[in-house]
Amino acid sequence: MRYNILIADDDPEDLELIEEAILNVEPEAELHKFTNSITAIEYLDGISDANLPQLIILDYNMPELNGAWFLAAIKKDRYLPIPKVVLSTSDAPLHIKECLKNGATEYIIKPDNMRALWELGKRLLNFCGKN
Repeated sequence: MRYNILIADDDPEDLELIEEAILNVEPEAELHKFTNSITAIEYLDGISDANLPQLIILDYNMPELNGAWFLAAIKKDRYLPIPKVVLSTSDAPLHIKECLKNGATEYIIKPDNMRALWELGKRLLNFCGKN
């Protein structure tokens, strides 16, 4: 199975950790990484349906458009089947509720240790088979 995943997180270190977690489980995964939510949306809008990612992973706390606004901006028919996972350090109930209301498949608190990070990689890849 070919894995094609979009990741949007404004923190380069978090991007690297998410990448490492996924590639540790599936070294052949194709990752499209963005540190800006607007650029990530422009990328999605500019690719064909055949090249859409199987999973979108995004941070809640991003400048310009936070995770909830990102989800609202991609509430289009072509993106509905794609699982969308919000990874955040925020466990604020309002943030979680906003994201789920706007189309997040799941809201996950970022892990704080390496063991949990490796488990996260497996968990994220499991979403790829659901669309």
